Amino acid sequence: MDPEVVANFLSEQRENAPEDLQQSFLTIEDYWDRKLWHQLTDVLVDYFNAPASASQRLSLFRRFILSFSEKINQLKFVSLGLLAATQCSDVQERLSFLTDLTTKVNKPASQDAYVFALVAASDVKLRLQDLAGARKDLDTAESILDSFDSVETEVHATFYRTNASYYQAKAEFGSYYKNALLYLACIDLKSLPLEDAQARAYDLSVAALISDSIYNFGELLLHPILDSLNTPEHSWLRDLLFAFNRGDLNAYNVLEDNISKAPLLDEHKTFLWQKISLAALTEAVFRRPPHDRAMTFQTISQETKVQPHEIEILIMKALSLGLLKGSIDQVAEVARINWVQPKVLDMKQIDNMRLRLKDWDSSVNQLGNWIEGVGKDVWAA
Repeated sequence: MDPEVVANFLSEQRENAPEDLQQSFLTIEDYWDRKLWHQLTDVLVDYFNAPASASQRLSLFRRFILSFSEKINQLKFVSLGLLAATQCSDVQERLSFLTDLTTKVNKPASQDAYVFALVAASDVKLRLQDLAGARKDLDTAESILDSFDSVETEVHATFYRTNASYYQAKAEFGSYYKNALLYLACIDLKSLPLEDAQARAYDLSVAALISDSIYNFGELLLHPILDSLNTPEHSWLRDLLFAFNRGDLNAYNVLEDNISKAPLLDEHKTFLWQKISLAALTEAVFRRPPHDRAMTFQTISQETKVQPHEIEILIMKALSLGLLKGSIDQVAEVARINWVQPKVLDMKQIDNMRLRLKDWDSSVNQLGNWIEGVGKDVWAA
């Protein structure tokens, strides 16, 4: 591009810029004139991130940045493009803009930037309800990401966030849960506004509860984002998660009236009862010492509040899901359990474990005393 044309354009943009940002244009002109591409890129990124620069982003990108795009870091080039795309007049224009950007960086040396732009384009397709197009782009991005030894965290974060949005749109709650947690692992939680954190925690909690593949909420229960639900409006949902984790039927009954506040939970109310019953069963097994895990159907019925004729189905469901391992004696109506899936424990459950360890310690001491008494001289020798 003709240096004089660029100089005139930047001068015009400087005059139109907010007063507190005009100094940035002098720096931009200086770095451009001296061909200090790295420094120029960083100044432009800072400028584009300033909210007051919004009205100038598209023109700067199209008439200035594109002229030297090959000379700068391609990942930062895409970042500038994504910020500029926010100023497109409508979603279709944004998709067209991002499609062109994706094509421009689709080169062997800039595949990370290509993935970054491709995922952004797929996010726009999701907004346009083009789920098939979005999935195709996300699958392409995932295959490229899997081939990298390492990549910038923001690329992974963008991928997981958009992938989670796709699965949420498809009502595939288990996959949404997994990708949403991976997204949170890639970002600084403090960078999320409180409203966004609450929305993410709410969606994660609902997905965990109604997914037919998630029966262990440990990762979510330990995640600090759950603290954002400690409000009068949302605390019931957090309490419900912990009730499910410990198989607490009484707590579930207390909180059950709140389920109607969440349409998705209300739609899955029958499934939620089945899930809390399974949680109650695993908790009943967990509370027993390993040598006392042969439970009659009647005992299980009392602990889980499930009708006696449905107990066998409940146990078989738990065995098929890998929540328990053991066998069923149909004639004697006894379930013999030898393993229960580990899970995150709350303070009450930890205290129960402490008491069990004390009982075990006492039993070991009694056994030692018995052996000493019976062995006598042999034991002394």
